[in-house]
Amino acid sequence: MTTPFGRALCAMITPFTETGTLDLDGARHLATHLVAHGCDGLVLSGTTGESPTTTDAEKSALIAAVREAVADRASIVAGIGTADTRHTVDLAREAEKAGADGLLVIPPYYSRPPQDAIEAHFREIADATALPLMLYDIPIRTGTRVEPETILRLAEHPRIVAVKDCSYDFLGAQKVLDRTDLAYYAGCDEHNLALYAVGGTGYISTVANVIPSHLRGVLDAFDAGDTTQAARLQQRATPLIEAIMSAGLPGTVTTKALLTALNLPAGPVRAPLRPADRTTTDGLLSLHRTLTTT
Repeated sequence: MTTPFGRALCAMITPFTETGTLDLDGARHLATHLVAHGCDGLVLSGTTGESPTTTDAEKSALIAAVREAVADRASIVAGIGTADTRHTVDLAREAEKAGADGLLVIPPYYSRPPQDAIEAHFREIADATALPLMLYDIPIRTGTRVEPETILRLAEHPRIVAVKDCSYDFLGAQKVLDRTDLAYYAGCDEHNLALYAVGGTGYISTVANVIPSHLRGVLDAFDAGDTTQAARLQQRATPLIEAIMSAGLPGTVTTKALLTALNLPAGPVRAPLRPADRTTTDGLLSLHRTLTTT
């Protein structure tokens, strides 16, 4: 199995202070905590990391701070996707300078370019640095699919090495797995075990912010040949996965609410996102306690 960035990756939130500024001390603390509890990679400035509302300078500062905190104990993948190819290339180069190990790139959103333009976009970014690149297929947010045939062509590029799959096209993912050496990471927590079982590399998980060791245990049980235990652990996490990711609020909002309740660095979300209410937070905390104490 190809594991360019590890198996158990967390899509880390970006901690902010109560006044809304970047909390680099909090980022160092949270990153250290996540690595100590089973994460062998951290994805910064993705969807969960509120990348649309952080500046280029904040993105670079975050990479540098987390690199300092985790050293070589975990890989760092920098989310750099924008709707502008030139801007994305600039972010790729800055991420390389700041100490990232790899790049996570979405297709350009809003403008909805055709597949040949998407392919050219990814190739230009892959050619801009020496870092390996992970394609991020999440059409529900970008409005544009990276079609399996496009991924197959991009797999020929020596620095395009992985896919974060949020396509909800399980057949398409398996077709690419069968025909390439790309590392496939589940980007939707409900698919962590299912994709791993058919040859995926692991996951990039929002929910790993709050249950990193539990989700790592799913992969470890599967690798040990105990598929019954792997399934049991995945199923036990399902109520919390649903509450965080599919209960009507963005995962960033619910994750930050639960992290704050657990006394871990998080801070507020940035507008236009709004914080979870007390009832939602109490419900998340109850589910977390049930999962981690039984």
